[in-house]
Amino acid sequence: MRLTDLVPDMMTVDPRMHETEISGITADSRKVEPGFLFAALPSATTNSGTDGRNFIDDAMARGAVVILAPDGTTVDAEPDDAPYLITDENPRWRLAQFAAQFYEYQPDTVVGVTGTNGKSSVAGFARQIWSLMGLASGSIGTLGVDADGFDAGPSLTTPDPVCLHATLADLARADVNHLALEASSHGLDQYRLDGVQFAAAAFTNFSRDHLDYHKTEEAYLAAKMRLFQQLLPPEGTAVLNADSAHFDAVAEVCRATGHRIRSYGIQTSDLHIADVSVLPDGLRLCVTVQDRSLETRLNLVGGFQAYNVLAALGLVIETGADLNDAFATLAHLTGVRGRMQRIGATDNGAQVYIDYAHTPGALETALTAIRPHVGGQLDIVFGAGGDRDPGKREMMGDVVARHADRAIVTDDNPRREDPEAIRRQILSKCPGAENIGNRADAIYTAIARLQADDVLVIAGKGHESGQIVGTETLPFDDAAVATEALNELGGEAVTE
Repeated sequence: MRLTDLVPDMMTVDPRMHETEISGITADSRKVEPGFLFAALPSATTNSGTDGRNFIDDAMARGAVVILAPDGTTVDAEPDDAPYLITDENPRWRLAQFAAQFYEYQPDTVVGVTGTNGKSSVAGFARQIWSLMGLASGSIGTLGVDADGFDAGPSLTTPDPVCLHATLADLARADVNHLALEASSHGLDQYRLDGVQFAAAAFTNFSRDHLDYHKTEEAYLAAKMRLFQQLLPPEGTAVLNADSAHFDAVAEVCRATGHRIRSYGIQTSDLHIADVSVLPDGLRLCVTVQDRSLETRLNLVGGFQAYNVLAALGLVIETGADLNDAFATLAHLTGVRGRMQRIGATDNGAQVYIDYAHTPGALETALTAIRPHVGGQLDIVFGAGGDRDPGKREMMGDVVARHADRAIVTDDNPRREDPEAIRRQILSKCPGAENIGNRADAIYTAIARLQADDVLVIAGKGHESGQIVGTETLPFDDAAVATEALNELGGEAVTE
């Protein structure tokens, strides 16, 4: 692709703009090949030592023909040998536009999901609904790439815009025409999702998280609002949680942008939750949609799943699916990996679940949602991450003290902090909890003492497969450890 095709909005008479051919794009100098554009991005955070401008010489040595960098950047090279330099006041945004232009193709229908909790479940449910309707579909987010008939390759936990747009093009070429995409606050703040052609976007909820990065809740919410203010076009539809405390603020943003708003929850007539009944292993959901009363059984545990399902349903029908066809699939939805995922049962019938909940709000949602399914004691194993927002640790302890019957505080990615100090912070608000630092020992202990009709939630990691200690990621999988414990203690793990 010629450079002029990559940057059609940049006017210049420089003949090199018309002559330069681009064979690839990257922000990693180690991946530069002859003919590449190298994006020398500034550090994403003030305490990060990685600045792409320090690697311009390396990129040039590897054959970069174009350098994208912040305003004020210069290149130290002889004129005949110097790559074409493009400077921009917002090089992250410009890189995303370059990537979208370079890779060109995207699935026909792309929807985004943002919010503190529920993003993975909503994206996964939307993918399942489309797939059950016979539409080639996929999802991208925390759990990687999941798409019909598509070899996902490595996980794309936090894809940069180049990787994201390359994947979108691969999906489109594989005839995946419907895609649900998680829109994290980090991804939105760092312009990783710019250039994606969204048809609709959902807002699930908002509570404290990621303050180590965003510093304030106001900045955290503002990052999420970029999805509606700048990425979703005015003709797009915003699917909003009517029962969220932030509904009015988000709806105001969407109205100002010109979006069509469709809400879901109890306090709305769009996708109205008329009733949710708890079943031993699921939910019975009654809703009113388009002046029609509909009912289905969900094979999902936890009342919050009704909200996730309706958010996904809203995205699907607002992008053209028939209501009857879409609603008929809900009874066949399966839970997303690591999100209130049933691992198995002990020999006396106590149930064991794992969940990704790692914030005060998510813990409260998980525990209050599972409580109606508990006939005995509600137990939890949980911890808090190191090098992250320390203010939420006592809040998490307080939530557990109020909503769980028994608790074990353990390690959850202590990183470079003293794990014992982290646990003490949590325990200050739930002094009745047991302190077991070794996560495997904590899980074994919790499962071994379960009695009939008890429920154990192992919270914090969900789908993750590692424990970060210092700067090293050690293999650790809550589901695998819980399965091993159940088998050793005479229980039965789920085999599917």
